Amino acid sequence: MKLSFRRRLVYVGATIGALVVTGAGIGTAQAATNHAVQSRSTVKPTVVLVHGAWADGSSWDKVTAKLQHDGYRVVTPPNLLSGVEKDAKNLRAYLDTINGPIVLVGHSYGGMVITNAALGDEQVKALVYVDAYIPDQHDSVYGLTSALPGSVFAAESSTVFDVVANPNDEDPHNVNLYVKPSVYGKAFADKSIPARDVAVLAARQRPLAYNALTEEATEPAWRTIPSWSVIGKQDAVIPAAQQVVMSKRAKAHTIEINAPHLSMVTDAGAVTNQIEAAAKATS
Repeated sequence: MKLSFRRRLVYVGATIGALVVTGAGIGTAQAATNHAVQSRSTVKPTVVLVHGAWADGSSWDKVTAKLQHDGYRVVTPPNLLSGVEKDAKNLRAYLDTINGPIVLVGHSYGGMVITNAALGDEQVKALVYVDAYIPDQHDSVYGLTSALPGSVFAAESSTVFDVVANPNDEDPHNVNLYVKPSVYGKAFADKSIPARDVAVLAARQRPLAYNALTEEATEPAWRTIPSWSVIGKQDAVIPAAQQVVMSKRAKAHTIEINAPHLSMVTDAGAVTNQIEAAAKATS
């Protein structure tokens, strides 16, 4: 049946309208898809900062503030300092609560913990070691500390540690260790940190279980996860030369700065820049 001119005009108009609407729908859907892809590609990772022995999360305060200023979500979960295996399991449980990519950062003994905890975790996109132990399988804190000369702690333990019984551990040998106040400043700080601040840090130090010094690392996560390293050339806990050896072994992107063991306190800007370099390289 033939359509009248008017009816044909209405029919054509309706058809064009439908095409316009459909085209708009396709355009809207495509725009939404493009936005989603762009959002995923620009999402910043969560930065997890793991403190070292005899410390707490406050040691990361300056770095945390800088990272937050630059738009990163930052968390500083407590490191229990109870031994490498337990501490790694505790950290891994915490990482499992985070959605999205993670840049995992460890200072000093925290390097042992992140190396174990990140193994097989696909969310961890980068490891950053800040004046930290970067162990291979079967390495221990004690072994790495004394591998090369220069550490204040490579000495008779009674001259550097105060020992306190650990009533929460069935093993009587797994005592709690505190750094002697007379040693603390020599080990962790330099003249850039006022003596009164060093005294406060020494006074509020948390104990480290003896097992943390002797337990061996498992297969290292840095074999499969890209790594970055910050080496304090004035470090008196982990000699800079030993940090260089470990960093090269892990094929870490490395910077060296003129800083003591607490480089995230004395040189927070340089440490933050290295963490952000890791985040940007793996995003």
